[in-house]
Amino acid sequence: MTWASPKGSISMNQYPKTVSWIAVSVGGLAMFLLFASWVLVSFPIGSTVRGYFYGVDSLQKLEFSSSLGNQNLVDSPLPNNVVMSDKDAVSESSSDKDLGSDSNSQVPSGSSSSSVDDNVETTPQTLSNDTNSQVSLSTTHNESEDVAKPALGSSNVTEISVGPEPNDTTTSSSDSKSGSNPASSDLSNDASCDLYHGSWFYDSSGPQYTNNTCPVLTQMQNCQGNGRPDNEYENWRWKPLQCDLPRFDARKFLELMRGKTIAFIGDSVARNHMESLLCILWQVEAPKNRGNKKMQRYYFKSTNTFVVRIWSSWLVKQTSEAFDFAPEGVAKLHLDAPDDRLMDVIPQFDVIIFSSGHWFAKQSVYILNNEIVGGQLWWPDKSKQMKINNIEAFGISVETILTALATHPNYTGIAIVRSYSPDHYEGGAWNTGGSCTGKVRPLAPGQRVENGFTNIMHEKQVMGFNRAIKKLTNKSKLKLMDITKAFEYRHDGHPGPYRSPDPNKQTKRGPDGKPPPQDCLHWCMPGPVDTWNEFVLEIIRREYEGSKNLSS
Repeated sequence: MTWASPKGSISMNQYPKTVSWIAVSVGGLAMFLLFASWVLVSFPIGSTVRGYFYGVDSLQKLEFSSSLGNQNLVDSPLPNNVVMSDKDAVSESSSDKDLGSDSNSQVPSGSSSSSVDDNVETTPQTLSNDTNSQVSLSTTHNESEDVAKPALGSSNVTEISVGPEPNDTTTSSSDSKSGSNPASSDLSNDASCDLYHGSWFYDSSGPQYTNNTCPVLTQMQNCQGNGRPDNEYENWRWKPLQCDLPRFDARKFLELMRGKTIAFIGDSVARNHMESLLCILWQVEAPKNRGNKKMQRYYFKSTNTFVVRIWSSWLVKQTSEAFDFAPEGVAKLHLDAPDDRLMDVIPQFDVIIFSSGHWFAKQSVYILNNEIVGGQLWWPDKSKQMKINNIEAFGISVETILTALATHPNYTGIAIVRSYSPDHYEGGAWNTGGSCTGKVRPLAPGQRVENGFTNIMHEKQVMGFNRAIKKLTNKSKLKLMDITKAFEYRHDGHPGPYRSPDPNKQTKRGPDGKPPPQDCLHWCMPGPVDTWNEFVLEIIRREYEGSKNLSS
């Protein structure tokens, strides 16, 4: 049977064969896509393929084991009796937020677990099982000499004045709100000026970013986005007594770091610090996210600059298998060995900022010279005295990681130790009524209450820093960024109860007078933590511009 066609029309069998081929091709492509989709769902390869494309320039070799953790922006809690293993160590997604939940939790000595609010930071006022316990080590040091004052020109802050000095009035008005401020960049050229002894003054120009202009801000530190009603805490800036600390200049920072990498290594306060830097830099250039499950990595193309963050809870080697009378599952800290996951890659970093201390309130076993010498929230034999408590362990850990850098044959960069970040749980510990709710301004002179735990943690940290400097054998530079005393006045800078955007969250004391769960350790963003990056920029500027002047 044939189809009849009007006179002069083209018969069906005379159409180009291309139409048939197109139909066949479309059908084949559809079948292929369905098959490919089934394969990808059943056998995901995305993370494997992605790893091959994230390497850029000198950081191509930065391949960490998966034990470095999943660098998620939203962190989840980790209980005190966490089981940690080498093959599958605790990822940061399950540990980073832990510092803001129960890192300083108070548990009776010897307890292996505790009931902790997952979202509440804790205060370390009386954490040590035996703060005054006798420490017996194979090597002895002159502690009074080591702790006298920080080395390399850093000094302890003995008194902080809050409010402007007589000559401070011009500082506030001269600062601009942009990420660049060349006008004030030459006011701090005195490299001998002590940056950490000074005063907080109110700067009406405000912060350099907002919670709405920074896409990497962790929600728990997004105080304005979480409903905090006041914002004066965002506007206070630090003024050293004898010089000026310029407002952070994002373009100048990127230029100084041209072709270089800055790495933040440590706990969730390191994350807080890194995100502050990214938020400021983001106002002049949006970086490319080159991170993956192994670490966070941001790339600024204009200057070939990387900003990296690596999780390391204690900065020293950590194992979980049974050791002597310590059972499997409890974290074992080898206090005389650095975190071996870091040592192969640190030569590729030009600037490293270390953050640690608060995880020494977590359950752990302390091993020194291949011997168990103490523990935190773990000590089975109460009749036997520990040689080392958590405070001493912290000091040893600082000395260990810095000595590893100072003697590393291939490290020539700058290592900055940010001193112990103070918490502000007032009126009790995190679980006994401690609170920072309603604090809207920095403490005034005479209002600061001495925190014995903060003081001794800072002392041990400085001691470890000074001991490491004495062992320096390479061309690296160790710097102490001594923020502790200055930031003891900033009880207004924490999220408090404003840790989530939940409109039904509790923000006031209950009928029983107890305060709501809150975070009084991490810092709001924008907020006081942004000052840390002004310190970092000044340290880097002095080093790089000073070296350039000497070479010329």
